[in-house]
Amino acid sequence: MSKNIARLAVTAGLTAALSFGGVMAPVTMAFAAEGDGSITISQAEKNDGTTFKAYQIFKATVTDTANGGKTAQNITWANETVSAKVVNAINSWEKNHSLKVEDGLPSKPTAQEVADFLMAHADDPTAGSPDGKNEGTRVTTDNILYAVADAVKNEAPVKSGIVAGTSWTPDAENGNGYYLFVTDGSSLAPGNKNTGTSPIFAVVGGSAVTVCEKTSIPTVEKKILNDSNVTSGAITGVTEAHWKDAADSQIGQEVSYRLTGTIADNYASYDSYSYKFTDQLPEGLDYIDESLSVYALNNGAYIEISSTSYNVTKPSGSSRDLVVDFNKGENGLKSATAKNGEELVINGKTKIVVFYKAKLNASANIAGANNQLKVNPNTVTLEYSNNPMSGGTGTSASDTVEDYTYGLKINKVDLGTERALNGAKFTIKVKEADDETSTDMFVQGDGTLSADEYVFTTDNGGYFTVRGLDAGTYTVTEKHLDGYADISPFDFKIVPTMSEDGTKIDKVTLSMSQTDKLIAGINDDGEGKVGDNKLEVKTGTATNDDGTFNITVGDTKQVGLPLTGLNGVTFTWIAGGAVLCIGVAHLIRSRKQAEESEQE
Repeated sequence: MSKNIARLAVTAGLTAALSFGGVMAPVTMAFAAEGDGSITISQAEKNDGTTFKAYQIFKATVTDTANGGKTAQNITWANETVSAKVVNAINSWEKNHSLKVEDGLPSKPTAQEVADFLMAHADDPTAGSPDGKNEGTRVTTDNILYAVADAVKNEAPVKSGIVAGTSWTPDAENGNGYYLFVTDGSSLAPGNKNTGTSPIFAVVGGSAVTVCEKTSIPTVEKKILNDSNVTSGAITGVTEAHWKDAADSQIGQEVSYRLTGTIADNYASYDSYSYKFTDQLPEGLDYIDESLSVYALNNGAYIEISSTSYNVTKPSGSSRDLVVDFNKGENGLKSATAKNGEELVINGKTKIVVFYKAKLNASANIAGANNQLKVNPNTVTLEYSNNPMSGGTGTSASDTVEDYTYGLKINKVDLGTERALNGAKFTIKVKEADDETSTDMFVQGDGTLSADEYVFTTDNGGYFTVRGLDAGTYTVTEKHLDGYADISPFDFKIVPTMSEDGTKIDKVTLSMSQTDKLIAGINDDGEGKVGDNKLEVKTGTATNDDGTFNITVGDTKQVGLPLTGLNGVTFTWIAGGAVLCIGVAHLIRSRKQAEESEQE
């Protein structure tokens, strides 16, 4: 007796039990409250709008006990249909568990004997709870109570549409007794996020009682890895600080993404469990083949799941969805196995984690600056089984990360006339980057990086444009343009600013040292400003409509002015030089003669 009572400890230290002629049977009640024979099922957090069906298993005389529990006497079947269903379920359960003859159910059991059997063979009510606490009681699929619930769930309930959070009292025909409550499937519309409860068994009668839904709502989270250099080790070893809601990257740069899904904490109540990630990539983002891996995460430890456990659908054509679907096996996620033959543990506390890589392409949106910010959003949802007593799936709230990339337009003008110059050539080299592997690489015409130098040429109006730059510092070097003095190499820096909540980049600026020959923007060639050999920025031209930054470079033309009278000047210099030479020779000869006279 004391062993059974200890097994049935319930929330807040109360002991709630159902007594059948002195034999204790398990219940999932939590709190006693004032009232008259009613029961209220409170909802799990965010599980809005669920309703329930009630099935009576036994009729009984119910009274309250001094310790907050309930006793039930005069046990009888609710009806013949229920009795037949329950007895058959118990007999099948007995065969699957190889009970000894003396421990089994009598051939023609009474309601009292069935109650005794349930009490003797029901597992610890906390066994199916992820946290091992009574407030998290979950009936597992191997529990005798699950077998009973599964046997009667398709019969006509004594009541449907019991609204969560409102009290319900059985009518006089049914009265007090031992009841089963399951989620009414009509309140689990396809696509919504709600989930159904594990079977709830409760004693109804005497004072009012409140029980809780035995479920939680699965969620999905998406993160992007901002600094690719941290992936030199295992992706599972990257510290949490590097996983962000927003990042920026170079076109062609491989970027890692992480999807993390939780599981309903009544996972043990499901025979099979549908589980599917759907990740929608934008047009400007390409999935990288063979980059995907999937793990089960328990208490910080990752176990890789075998690829034979799930199907992967890659983005193709008009469909931009990357799908990871565990419905490949007969029992969905419950059929999953580990990649390397390790033990794979999946329960209500497990998280399923998907890693993959993608890269921005030429169709990516260019972020621009300030109010022109444009993003490349990447959104995931999770579909999961939502009712342990029937089929059906729910869909989680979505989660989105954002990837930003930037663009640059370099304009070339004659400093004296401020007119556009075609044919000027430049290289752009990464000086400092948040991705260390990018440093000292050259920007290519398509925005990607390479160790090979790429030369940009101004054309069609004296400019060139490059899209798909990452945040960082770049060095621009001008190649020689015939007839002009070269401008010294210069640096510019793209500086994004993350929002205070860390969920997006809300400002990006271009920083550089500006001179008379170099400005961030378009030159103001208004009246009175041309011809002063000085560039001035035209207001509002820091960026273009397509989001690219503007830099204008002015070169000084080398002009050969005509010099008239050149021959006469040359003759004068020649004559003067001859006279100078004769004078020097005469001086040397005079000194030599004087020295010889002194020696005589």
